[in-house]
Amino acid sequence: MTMREKIEDAAARYPDQRSAIMPALLIAQKEHGHLPGPVLEEVADILGVERIWVYELATFYTLFHTEPVGMFHLQLCDNVSCMLCGSEALLTHLEMALGIKKGDTTPDRLFTLSTVECLGACEMAPVMQVGDDYHGDLDPGRIDAILERLRAEAGQAIGADLAAASPGE
Repeated sequence: MTMREKIEDAAARYPDQRSAIMPALLIAQKEHGHLPGPVLEEVADILGVERIWVYELATFYTLFHTEPVGMFHLQLCDNVSCMLCGSEALLTHLEMALGIKKGDTTPDRLFTLSTVECLGACEMAPVMQVGDDYHGDLDPGRIDAILERLRAEAGQAIGADLAAASPGE
């Protein structure tokens, strides 16, 4: 099924096409990895809605990416609760551990590091979102363990991709 067909199928579940923008953006992002301008325009055209409406949602919500991101997008909350629990020091730790600054992606394209205004998980402060997973009560040791696990996951995924691409014996 093409992206257009998937978006049209999802949009059919809503009485107003504007209500289908978020599901359509999720479909488009899954297809393209991120949401550059031409993809946002295509989503708007498929739904028959104003392009600005699509752009507003794509740039407001942190789950949407208008620029390419690494295999793992690390989003550290920097709102008041997390800041009071040490998120600023954790950001410095992440920057050192990854060798990048906030907003950058590692040269191997494994990690993108961002800060976000609020993840809505103050009870776990300081908290970081990686993909769909939340990690809370963070300290440098927990962050190092998370990074180690993610690097191992990436190695397994890359190994599986290479194995699938290699002809069998």
